[in-house]
Amino acid sequence: MSKRKILIIDDEEGFSEMVKLNLESTGMYDVKVETDPRKAVQEAFLYQPDLVLLDVIMAKKEGPEVAAEMIQNPTLRKIPIVFLTATITQQEVDQGDGVIGGHAFVAKPSGLNTLLRTIERNLVLV
Repeated sequence: MSKRKILIIDDEEGFSEMVKLNLESTGMYDVKVETDPRKAVQEAFLYQPDLVLLDVIMAKKEGPEVAAEMIQNPTLRKIPIVFLTATITQQEVDQGDGVIGGHAFVAKPSGLNTLLRTIERNLVLV
């Protein structure tokens, strides 16, 4: 079975690399990181990920703007997006069953098991 491709879009390089290493250590994923949200849509187009992990609050462009651009692109619109955010707690995510405003969310920081469950739940939808 081939590995699923995940694109992490987050301007926190250390956090992104840690998540990349953790996901790749499972042997199930090939992970690419983009730390400049202005290049995110282009990188998604080139990489063609199976899922995007997208930070909500970034300095140069916010996650919802990136998501809107992806949804407008016919090639990218069906790629599941899971938002990563430190602005809500895991308890708030759990109360909404991991979905807020129609989008999957994971609180930062979250454990690897929580992240893996969210990724797998959203990959099933593809």
